[in-house]
Amino acid sequence: MKIAVIDGQGGGIGRLIIEKLRKELGQEIYIIGLGTNAVATSVMLKAGANDGASGENAVIWSAARVDLIAGSVAIIAANSYCGELTTRMAEAITSSPATKILIPMNRCGIELSCSQDEPLPIQVDQLVARVKNHCLNSQNIKQEWKGGLP
Repeated sequence: MKIAVIDGQGGGIGRLIIEKLRKELGQEIYIIGLGTNAVATSVMLKAGANDGASGENAVIWSAARVDLIAGSVAIIAANSYCGELTTRMAEAITSSPATKILIPMNRCGIELSCSQDEPLPIQVDQLVARVKNHCLNSQNIKQEWKGGLP
């Protein structure tokens, strides 16, 4: 299972997601931390991502080559993260065939009527539980990433 965790600005949400994914699923999954900037990517690598890449082209190229994308709902909103997430990034993420599991943070001008206003750690726990369920249901847990994405 190849999972892209996408984050921007300081990478704190991505870091938290990756740490909790590693705790729940160990090394059985391959995680790439995709940052809208080098700082976010670096933070996600330190949290346990197998690989990392930064910027628009990295997000566009990788989004089409992973099985699952995780992050905040802001990753599908053009110009979120104070303009760091470009229109092309948002389009690539939403157009990707990958399953998207997003934290419903009521920021960036998007409010989801079905979401509860829970603290971030609880929202990340819920995201990780959904990712774990998805991985277990797909029966495709272990897949190595050799020389980049296939």
